[in-house]
Amino acid sequence: MSLSTIEAFFHERKEAWLKQKIKKSMDEETVQRLHEEAEEKFLPEHWLPDAARRAGQMSMATHPCTFSHPSSRKNKNGDVTPVICDAPAAPDGFLRCGNVKSAQTDALGNAAVLDVHKFLDLLLDDGKKVIEHIRDESPLARKLLDIATESYENLRDGFLAMIGAGESETVTSSKIKQVYFPIARREYHLLSILTNSGIVFELKERIDHLRYSDEAKAAREARKKSECIEPPHYKELFELTVIGYGGTKPQNISVLNNRYGGKAYLLASLPPKIERRKIRFPKKDFFTESLPYRKVRDILKSLDAIITTDYNNVDIRRGRKYRYEQLMDLIITQMMRVRSVSFEQYREEDSRLPEYQKIWLCEQYKKQRETQDTWLDELIDRISRWILHQIESNTKRKGLKLGPAELADIRESVEASKEALR
Repeated sequence: MSLSTIEAFFHERKEAWLKQKIKKSMDEETVQRLHEEAEEKFLPEHWLPDAARRAGQMSMATHPCTFSHPSSRKNKNGDVTPVICDAPAAPDGFLRCGNVKSAQTDALGNAAVLDVHKFLDLLLDDGKKVIEHIRDESPLARKLLDIATESYENLRDGFLAMIGAGESETVTSSKIKQVYFPIARREYHLLSILTNSGIVFELKERIDHLRYSDEAKAAREARKKSECIEPPHYKELFELTVIGYGGTKPQNISVLNNRYGGKAYLLASLPPKIERRKIRFPKKDFFTESLPYRKVRDILKSLDAIITTDYNNVDIRRGRKYRYEQLMDLIITQMMRVRSVSFEQYREEDSRLPEYQKIWLCEQYKKQRETQDTWLDELIDRISRWILHQIESNTKRKGLKLGPAELADIRESVEASKEALR
């Protein structure tokens, strides 16, 4: 396997060192001597043993304890065990452990060891980092650490000290919030709440790109000028909160925190605002869900007074017809309201409406409603029997039963509104 990435790292370190050391006023001999010193200093045979000795001064972690409390790193039991999370991928769309390949591994400790951290965090051609190869003792790691100036075992142990691989027990801190998590009867895990700093700053990167990339700036300017822009090019996040870690010394928290100036974003986490629906599309039956008794109470009381009277004349019959028409007006008004929300609220998979009511109420079935009549005949029969049942159920005269003549009279009034129901 190629070691080109590692060779490039040593070359960059050498060039950076020379740039810092060489001054314009130096003569050629001094410059040449510095070049020779750089070549010697950054040879793997010399740099690796020194780096392995210094590696233990910094702890590599995906969840640095200092994000939970700046003073939590050291306690009477020693340093808090660095957490290296390797969660399985689950592509569910969430920004979380295992789903963000670009999330960076963080580190905390002596800033003078940043070069060692950068070396161990190098991503190689196979998608693994140098520290992973060293931990797994891969052929590449053996080739890399096979030098004359130090043994392979000493180099490996030194570098693994950065991830706490040699620790036998887990150490936490009393300064970190603890959660008792039950796992069985009278048993529990004591969990320390830690922050995945790589994901925190990955979120910041994504939000900054969304708001400040060249495309976002161009789209924002176009929007100000009322120019036509494609929707995907203009996005905005509202109610963002900026959180700071470490105050004026972000370097005391972690490497990543220092790199991003100690600032990260918090997204708004609020319960959804549920709008109260004035009109609710029925799921089982229009007449029981959309026409409750309170809506028809006054009309039914008037009908009861007319039907239970001891005499029958033309005024009584006209009054009865008038109340039937009132009920039809109420049904048609409620029908129009339900139809107005059918596109938003009707879902075929959740609905248990009879087929004729689906055709009657859903705008999705408008074509069938206008060209077919079978559903309408079924609806007229249902409305007629519903009115008959309401009169019988809400009468003051117990045991009142209406016969075929009354049903035919009701049906006549319903059929008069046939086209309005369509």
